[in-house]
Amino acid sequence: MRLHRNLVYTTIDSLNAIFNDGEYADKVVARALKKDKRWGSHDRKFVAETIYEIVRWKRLYSEIADVKEPFDRDDLWRVFAVWAVLRGYPIPDWRQLEGTPERKIKGRFDELSKNRVFRESIPDWMDEVGVQELGEAVWSKEIAAQNQPAKVILRVNTLKTTKEKLRAILMDLDIETDYLKDQPDALVLKERANVFLTDAFKEGFFEVQDANSQLVAAFLDVKPGMRVVDTCAGAGGKTLHLASLMENKGQLIAMDLYESKLKQLKLRAKRNGAFNIEYKIIDSTKVIKKLQEKADRVLIDAPCSGLGVLKRNPDAKWKLQPEFIDNIRKVQAEVLESYSRIVKPGGKLVYATCSVLPSENQEQVKHFLTTENGKNFTFVKDAKILASESGFDGFYMALLERKA
Repeated sequence: MRLHRNLVYTTIDSLNAIFNDGEYADKVVARALKKDKRWGSHDRKFVAETIYEIVRWKRLYSEIADVKEPFDRDDLWRVFAVWAVLRGYPIPDWRQLEGTPERKIKGRFDELSKNRVFRESIPDWMDEVGVQELGEAVWSKEIAAQNQPAKVILRVNTLKTTKEKLRAILMDLDIETDYLKDQPDALVLKERANVFLTDAFKEGFFEVQDANSQLVAAFLDVKPGMRVVDTCAGAGGKTLHLASLMENKGQLIAMDLYESKLKQLKLRAKRNGAFNIEYKIIDSTKVIKKLQEKADRVLIDAPCSGLGVLKRNPDAKWKLQPEFIDNIRKVQAEVLESYSRIVKPGGKLVYATCSVLPSENQEQVKHFLTTENGKNFTFVKDAKILASESGFDGFYMALLERKA
């Protein structure tokens, strides 16, 4: 087990882009993995996992290294040295790593690990919000679970294949998967693999989608032939799942504020063989008004803090600001009030977020039901899913029915 200079240099460059230039970790990692065509799977795995680990543990590692932002290159090397020592790598005799104080690093790690904000490597404000909303015991478990690397989960595209057939196809490529209990369309990878390079992906046999994210479309109780509206479709993970549950029958309207996201969805839909989707950019209030009381089912996958998906997006810990959460709560209340008008009498609505904060979830629904428009709805059921209990992403979903 030794460190290779070109892999480490790429890691340092990538950390500089994330921490100092404000780039998103997933984009930086994708770019880094294309840097050298000669790299094998172990090399790419080292680069991707090391970048994500150092991003995830930034506060802890920089405190141990005694460096503060903005990090210069020497600072980044010191942070990297902390990672290497704690991961058990022998420190090579490179100029940048000279004098790495290995015993001191281990001692500081033991000392700082007694304090949750360092142990879980989170900003103080996030820790305060978590304790305030979930309580000390639940928050401690939840943030620890959010620091575990995310598993790769596939959602089988039932428009094109079955779970059993896809599992066999992947097995032939030495990609082993397991079934998930109570998840009819999910396969979990036993080991990480670049599934996007497979013909099965290119032919639209599956999408990569977290296990708990796959519960949202099913919660909406769609049937073939219905008119269904996904109001915050984005790049369309849940839209595509709805299309497969509808068996391509009926009308599925995917809406978003951003045309670029709907363009991505169109490409994915083509690959998936999902052809019952219409695309609408929300460029004025007229778009909503035209659909008023017209839909059997409406999904509001609302914008949120993303505090349920930190294991997947560890850099969000450093990009999120407390004022963003205050603002997003107002946006959630507005979209719930506005988009719920699309549901026809007797129709159903799901409000969902990938947050674990009650103020973004059950409290939003509770407030909505007291509004003039909300009084037209009855609460059917909800699901509060914590990463610490499920092992996957944190999610919330509430099912409401419009009175006939």
